[in-house]
Amino acid sequence: MTASPRTPHADGRPDPTDGTTAPGGEPAARGYLLDNARKEAGERFVWLAELFDGVTRGHFERLGVGAGSRCWEVGAGGPGIPEALAAAVGPTGHVLATDIDPSWLKTGEGYEVRRHDVAVDPAPEPGTFDLVHARLVLVHVPDRAKALATMAAALRPGGWLLIEDADTALQPLACLDDSGPAQRRANRLRDAIRELLARRGADLRYGRTLPRALREAGLVDVAAAGAFPVGGSACDRLEASTIRHVRAELLAAGLADDAELDAHLAAIDAGELDLTLAPLISAWGRRPA
Repeated sequence: MTASPRTPHADGRPDPTDGTTAPGGEPAARGYLLDNARKEAGERFVWLAELFDGVTRGHFERLGVGAGSRCWEVGAGGPGIPEALAAAVGPTGHVLATDIDPSWLKTGEGYEVRRHDVAVDPAPEPGTFDLVHARLVLVHVPDRAKALATMAAALRPGGWLLIEDADTALQPLACLDDSGPAQRRANRLRDAIRELLARRGADLRYGRTLPRALREAGLVDVAAAGAFPVGGSACDRLEASTIRHVRAELLAAGLADDAELDAHLAAIDAGELDLTLAPLISAWGRRPA
């Protein structure tokens, strides 16, 4: 049996004492790997926005988000998506952005900011939202079904839940073209980061399960799509900021050494690598009227 999770991040990311186990039954390492407290988190938000905000905004438009809509952004992280929602709903709508660490959000920019833990706290304003959205959140939550139920409970009848999460087991490589030592090193380091995530309770296969999870939460009209960026400066900068973010953890776990990490960062800066990411799976479903 695992202990009841405590989650110090509003998007439900695991607490250092969550009691989860890593593959093989070993106790999971403690704390969320990519926490908001470090300056690299702000860099990662910038590049994730560059890569995926256009994809996410397209889903908002397709699901009918517009003037007067009420929206809840769960585990918002940075300000990009709350600002986009605020622009879409206008002064007659309402956007609530929550995170357990909302320090990167900007109060007074057209959306409301609250500290909230989707894995523990009840839904705010249940039964009232036209859209509830979370991106790259649930993959890190120990009790994902409970968090989904909390988000579904916030929907009005006919409202949409949009969940976007990575599936790093579906495509685990940093460099698809494994053509030389720099590319093979990048792939080894990507494997090392995946190992750290797994030790902290992340489900590296979660993205592919989203349509089923939405149906099991009682939603209808469920569908999904994927986004898969390959190459370019945004992928490079995201990789560099991620490596800097988790460098100490990689070294402490014996999964990399300083020389290897320095060489990888130098290869990124030199533009030698065509870096890619795990596919982002976007799935949506509607609360029955």
